[in-house]
Amino acid sequence: MIGSAHSIFAQGATRIVMEVKMRGISVVLAGATLASCTAVPPAPTRTPESQRDYVLALQGKVPLPPVSCLPNYQAGDMKTIDDNTILFRQGSSRVWVAHMEGPCTGLGSGHYALVTHQYGGQGLCRGDIAQVVDTLIRMPVGSCVFGDFTPFVRPRS
Repeated sequence: MIGSAHSIFAQGATRIVMEVKMRGISVVLAGATLASCTAVPPAPTRTPESQRDYVLALQGKVPLPPVSCLPNYQAGDMKTIDDNTILFRQGSSRVWVAHMEGPCTGLGSGHYALVTHQYGGQGLCRGDIAQVVDTLIRMPVGSCVFGDFTPFVRPRS
């Protein structure tokens, strides 16, 4: 009888130890999941050609304070630099730089397009959501959000 009571006690103790270990593993996994959500995304990489286009577009221009809305633009005046950076040309003297809030993954790859919708008369604004569309299969593959627009202008002589 003593042997069986001892055996039952040992089994109960083993269960408690296993339960503590399992709860510890759960806590570690939950912490790892939370940590992965707060990680900073890697900086977008630019091809040498995109970097050259960026530098040439801003060459000789000075930045003005960022604004929340891009007044007007033509789709043909938009140039993708990388997944986070889009340029909008306004003639030869002004370029607007839009930095996305989170990357438009794949946008800089060449066969993706950015589709925007304008509501009202304000133009494209901070917080507007754009869809990334694969032009080969004509399907949306993601979305991203516009940040502020920084105008770069050629200084007056």
